[in-house]
Amino acid sequence: MRLFGAPATPAARPSDAERIRSILTAAHSMTVVTDGLRTEVRHLDGADPMGRLHLHPAEPGGEAEYRPAIRLEFTDVAPTPVRDRVRARVTVLGRLLTPYSDASADSGADSTCMEFDRAVLETPDGRSHVGLEELDAACPDPLAPYEAGMLTHLLDDHHDLVTLLLRLVQPLPTAAAVVRALPVAMDRYGITLRLEERRGHRDVRLPFPSPLDDIEQAGTQIQALFSAARRRSHRNTLPA
Repeated sequence: MRLFGAPATPAARPSDAERIRSILTAAHSMTVVTDGLRTEVRHLDGADPMGRLHLHPAEPGGEAEYRPAIRLEFTDVAPTPVRDRVRARVTVLGRLLTPYSDASADSGADSTCMEFDRAVLETPDGRSHVGLEELDAACPDPLAPYEAGMLTHLLDDHHDLVTLLLRLVQPLPTAAAVVRALPVAMDRYGITLRLEERRGHRDVRLPFPSPLDDIEQAGTQIQALFSAARRRSHRNTLPA
């Protein structure tokens, strides 16, 4: 268990493959690009689109018949009204092996087979490529389907607790420097606050005492952060 006040260490965070799977799990829409056409597919309702796609590894020297390129585009948008709300973009690239259908999974329509090329994750920190084996081995974050509701509830109904969490930021930010602090992300490893300053902004990760294994553990871990922040607040006051 990490002790608050101990020397700072790099906060644990999801791998790129886990981040991609989590974004797909929480996605409510995607853009499909194939044969020069762009199709907006909505109402995914949190059903991982990869479950409706059979992904196959590319076969070297495969058949010569025409297989149109396909690109699936996803945008991860922060559920809270922060600056620069796009947190990440995911692109899944490959070639169609069967005609694409955007019918819902319960419509009885056949699923689509896709020869997988790569998945690309783009974040403010840069771009990374993830292969099929790594993507298959990754699990979505257990908080992914619930993150948006949890963050908006925290902000709308417990904004005072968001301010309290600033006590855990080191070095302690000054009231004059931070115009606004909002929760921008939550995963099994912790909560990320976006500190909006007069010139730009920065994100600060506040790790849970231990990573979550399922959603049932979220309440205990979040309360542990609040308790640690209250202990800090008794010893310090936010500088003016």
